[in-house]
Amino acid sequence: MSATATITGLLNRHIGDIVADQHAPAAVGAAIRGADQSVAVAGDRLRPARAHRDRDRRPVGPDTLFALGSLTKTFTTLLLAELTARGEVSYDDPIDTHLPSGATTRPGPDAPRTLVDLATHTAGLPRLPRNLYLRGLRHWWTDPYAAYRPVDLYRATARLPRHRRRTTIRYSTFGVGLLGQLLANATGTGYAELLAERVLRPLGMRDTLVPDEATLAERAAHGHRYGRPFPHWHFDALAPSGALYSTAADMLRYLRAQLHPATLASASLASAVVDSQWPRRAHPRGQKVVGLGWDIRVVEGRTLLWHTGAAGGFTAFAGFSPDADAGVVVLANTTPTHRQPVIRAGRRLFRALALP
Repeated sequence: MSATATITGLLNRHIGDIVADQHAPAAVGAAIRGADQSVAVAGDRLRPARAHRDRDRRPVGPDTLFALGSLTKTFTTLLLAELTARGEVSYDDPIDTHLPSGATTRPGPDAPRTLVDLATHTAGLPRLPRNLYLRGLRHWWTDPYAAYRPVDLYRATARLPRHRRRTTIRYSTFGVGLLGQLLANATGTGYAELLAERVLRPLGMRDTLVPDEATLAERAAHGHRYGRPFPHWHFDALAPSGALYSTAADMLRYLRAQLHPATLASASLASAVVDSQWPRRAHPRGQKVVGLGWDIRVVEGRTLLWHTGAAGGFTAFAGFSPDADAGVVVLANTTPTHRQPVIRAGRRLFRALALP
């Protein structure tokens, strides 16, 4: 059996099992190892039992949109690396440098929070801004981020406690959301437009975007929670942390770029990809190491990088290993459960490809 057939068989089996075992109405995946690559799809945009019209039972395909959730953070931190490679910002820029006029943070006794602190979850920010709860309470279970505006984000930033530089890794949607807004401020461009110009279009990822309602209705899988249709989430100020949708075909392009940055036409983006994978912060008590947006661990002599995502009725996993020249993405239209079947399937597939 050829290497391509082996990868295709592995991918089809894991993606098919997610749907066959009723963990999700639909799932798609992309896998690559060396010169061999494959895309697999299974299921429908809606569960057949819940569909009322034939058009709702359309099968998903390589170009069906799925929410990436927190995988969006890896694109935002790559954007930081690209702007840094061009000299437009610096990793060590204090965040006050790029806040709007009049919006400042409290001075710290040791060092100011910097852009790289936000990108590595070491800025000491909470997981979510405290004032988000008031804004999102009415729609907390259906669309919690939709009403959270940049002015709310800057108010939450101004109220942060003083910062003491430390290496504690504290995962923060707040932090990466703020990072994306600061990068937009630094360039005078909206976040979605800036990301498309500097990262997505150079990677050939033209189907990765923050979609409008018409695009969601026409091209996106329908999210589900415990088997029931679930509404799409919408983002405003925290879009850099979770607003992107993508396809299996586009995420295969993302994997190729991560594994072979030297093939990219943009020198600044190629440099940014390499820079984003470099281990930057390690937890003082434990094995956790982070790059720019990626969790990193060395297993059996090979460096593994990965991230997971969840948004509304969707779950996502992406992992790759430059040492093994292998990577995988799994996307499904279901909310994560405590057993995490989609993430577990992604990790099993990743291990099979990167640590055969």
